Amino acid sequence: MARTRRSLDERIEEQEQVVSKAKEHYEAEVSKLEQMMNKRDELQKKELMKAIEDSNRSFEEIMQFLQGDTSAGDSEDVES
Repeated sequence: MARTRRSLDERIEEQEQVVSKAKEHYEAEVSKLEQMMNKRDELQKKELMKAIEDSNRSFEEIMQFLQGDTSAGDSEDVES
């Protein structure tokens, strides 16, 4: 019985090592994913800033649009 128990203990240790390596690999991949997502967000922010700079809209108009404020009324879009 001691042999079976020892064998089981050895297998448990081996499996713990496998799990530890898998966890390290998982964490490394999550880190890569987070870096890629941060880079994407940074590029989107730069693209948005460029679009704002190139826009003929004022800061207030852009903020109203982003906040969904339609109370200001845009007379340019309404035909009489």
